[in-house]
Amino acid sequence: MKAIVQERFGPPDTLLLVDTDRPEVGADQVLVRVHAAALNPYDWHMLRGDPYVARLMGGVGLLRPKSRVAGIDAAGQVEAVGPGVSTLRPGDEVLGFCPGSFAEYARTAADLLVPKPARLTFEEAAAVPMAAVTALRGIRTVGRVQAGQRVLVNGAAGGVGTFAVQIAAALDAEVTGVCSTRNVDLVRSLGATHVVDHTRGDFTDGRVRYDVILDNVGNHPLSRVRQALTPTGTLVANGGGSPGHLFGAVGSLLQVAAVNAVVGQRLRAILPAAPAGPTHEDLLAVTALIEAGKLTPVVDRAHPLADTAEGLRHVERGHARGKAVITVT
Repeated sequence: MKAIVQERFGPPDTLLLVDTDRPEVGADQVLVRVHAAALNPYDWHMLRGDPYVARLMGGVGLLRPKSRVAGIDAAGQVEAVGPGVSTLRPGDEVLGFCPGSFAEYARTAADLLVPKPARLTFEEAAAVPMAAVTALRGIRTVGRVQAGQRVLVNGAAGGVGTFAVQIAAALDAEVTGVCSTRNVDLVRSLGATHVVDHTRGDFTDGRVRYDVILDNVGNHPLSRVRQALTPTGTLVANGGGSPGHLFGAVGSLLQVAAVNAVVGQRLRAILPAAPAGPTHEDLLAVTALIEAGKLTPVVDRAHPLADTAEGLRHVERGHARGKAVITVT
């Protein structure tokens, strides 16, 4: 099969398109024929081994990538199932977390997959797992958003942000999205009642206070962001960071935890969703919202598998509106 592999840490140019062996399935595993895969900031963090502290923690590998085949999100068809799998069968269309998804075939645990909503294309379905589950956890699980609350999403036009605006709106919150000028109409179309163009306004000026803030960007000091919260409001900081940082988002998330201990506001930090925790239930929750017409993936562009490096460069530069994906088969 054809796959995108990385033999060492580095920029997208280190990725190679090669022929390699198809994975074998074991007990409770599923082999997926990948039709499309998402490009996430998570992927370029793994590609670069960034932040460096993550290498010491064992998450990405110490001297070379832990996973030779890149990618985590996928949508496709079940090719084969291993012993113990009764919920899926060959031919089923699925989406979910598939480590090694930048390939024609990827192996994953059966409980990391859910049926693909029929209304979605494979490219749209691939955009769902990490971004939508992160948004769901940020808004519903950690943010505990309730109807009528004022909710602000910073980075509303990005992968997580476009899902978060829709999820908060589905909970009947009064949503404000923060984005650039070119994305104002997009964010409003997703259900935002108000939109702040960050080139013209500053949501941290204290003029409006919010019950919940989901910060996907981290481009303001924590003290400023707290000024935009009500005295008992909740900040959910979505860990991101940029390549080349020693600690990346880890330092900011530790600051959030430290300040939370001495203030009345709820300050919480989350990391992008990965194959851990109540993933199956979260995937079912977001696909239920999609089936109900309350959640629609925003796909910026689709690249062929051979152009995965260019797609990752686009995501790394922060230019994607919604999600960038690759079309595999």
